[in-house]
Amino acid sequence: MTPFLVFAQAVTLGATNYTVDEPMSVPASAPAFADEFEGRGVDRAKWRYDTARNAAGWYNNERQYYSAARQENARIERGALVIEARRETLSKARFADWGGQAYTSTRLVSRRRLGYGVYEIRAKLPCGRGAWPAIWMLPPDGKWPDAGEIDIMEMVGWDPNVIHATLHSGAFNHAKGTQRGAQKRIPTSCTAFHRYQLDWRPESITIGIDGRAHMRVANDQPGGAAAWPFTRPYELILNLAVGGDWGGQKGIDNAAFPQRMSVDYVRYWAPQG
Repeated sequence: MTPFLVFAQAVTLGATNYTVDEPMSVPASAPAFADEFEGRGVDRAKWRYDTARNAAGWYNNERQYYSAARQENARIERGALVIEARRETLSKARFADWGGQAYTSTRLVSRRRLGYGVYEIRAKLPCGRGAWPAIWMLPPDGKWPDAGEIDIMEMVGWDPNVIHATLHSGAFNHAKGTQRGAQKRIPTSCTAFHRYQLDWRPESITIGIDGRAHMRVANDQPGGAAAWPFTRPYELILNLAVGGDWGGQKGIDNAAFPQRMSVDYVRYWAPQG
């Protein structure tokens, strides 16, 4: 994978100037892509494990090692995907790409590239300080931020229950302080499942929770692709990072680990017609 600088690093992530509050729905038809996580393990036909930066270290000074097909970090339990971040050290003898990290976790990337349409991911989040769960999208190639990034859900454990939705592009990104997004407080995000939703259209991107939109960004700014690169299919990413410039801003509570992000299902509906 092209070495993107991923995630936002600033506390100002999720500027509220793109906040909306209105109903949001998903189609009644069958999804074009879905994973209900009802099998015995992660479906390797639908997901790949991203381990590309383990030896060199992950972006944003994150502290985790992302394992591949390791039950301790990714498994199916009672019809849900569990991504578990653990405080533990590995060994070069068993994990050749281990870069000396003191935490392990998993980063899953959809094998299918998904574009315009409606998305719904039902998940329960971890709230331990130092945990950084995310449900988000990147293109398969291109330079960050020019190629774009769609953050459907991000949360940092030191600021629990505050859910961030954000878009990044060449003209609008956290490195410039121009990122476009919103945030919403969900008091039960770590104790109950919630539906994180995306409606991606050529003219707008809307993100919501539990049938209520809380962010909308319109494709109405000059600048061409620098303002709106969201014109081709992206990959969907599910991961739980540890620490980092934003996630670890208030330190890491080692006593709080292991931490889990549970995903009940992922569903995507392609545009009709």
